[in-house]
Amino acid sequence: MPADQPPTLRLELLKEAKLTELLGEELGARLEASGVLAKDGCFYVIFDNSPDIARIGGELAREDAGNRLIRQEQRRDGGYEDIAYDRTEGHFYVLVEAVPHPGGGFMAQVREHDEGFRHLSDAWMDFPLDRPNKGLEGLTCVRRAGRTHLLGLCEGNRCRAGAEGRRPGGGRIQVFARTPRRWDRVGTIRLPESLWFEDYSSLAVAGDRVAVVSQASSALWVGRLSPSRWELADEGTTYGFPLDAKGRTVYCTVEGVSWVADDRVVVVSDKAKAGAQHQRCRAKDQSIHLFALPGAAP
Repeated sequence: MPADQPPTLRLELLKEAKLTELLGEELGARLEASGVLAKDGCFYVIFDNSPDIARIGGELAREDAGNRLIRQEQRRDGGYEDIAYDRTEGHFYVLVEAVPHPGGGFMAQVREHDEGFRHLSDAWMDFPLDRPNKGLEGLTCVRRAGRTHLLGLCEGNRCRAGAEGRRPGGGRIQVFARTPRRWDRVGTIRLPESLWFEDYSSLAVAGDRVAVVSQASSALWVGRLSPSRWELADEGTTYGFPLDAKGRTVYCTVEGVSWVADDRVVVVSDKAKAGAQHQRCRAKDQSIHLFALPGAAP
């Protein structure tokens, strides 16, 4: 598919809600949602601008008594980029995009929490980054050969910032395995060269299914992961987010994605950037959305 060709398939919206409608205004009016995890019938949402974590019931209903904020005792400036869960260990992982490293430059960090979201440890992800605001944007957990691996999605093509990072065809997922001191990089998964995304904002893996979302391109790519090697098994399929009645982009700030079932995903949207994005983008920003994949087997 040429780099300038939009997707021919569109995701089907099932349900969506503004996060302030579900949570009230405990976090204030600015909710920069950056990642989401579907787990046990509910959704955990993390934010760029807060270390606290939201739990939202699976029906996205305002009256759901399970909608709440999980306050973090260990505070930090800013928030997180994505969230993952290891079902074997019962641990949550939250991603800090890029942090100054004592040895120079920048690296991402992962904060590990137990089942009750009590903080356990921080660890570096051993992969040098260009700059503080262009690092690893997505995080998901995969168990292989009895080990926990974290897959980190680079925001820019070829893991670069600037014009090179916006040139499509170079999507990269870095693979990390835990050592006593850090997460060591053990592989790289290359997304298809035909994938025309300008950036990458989140990923999720369930079984062999991989989902990758792009904010700038307002689209979702779905492919298959090889069962034995850190590579893809196919070219995958690209789905665009729904357009408005005039054929214009309205899902302008999609950030996080997680599998809900074989044929559906949950997505969260960041706050629209004043002046940089059209006013119509505000209708869908700071929200959580459920989508079905057209043609996927339920």
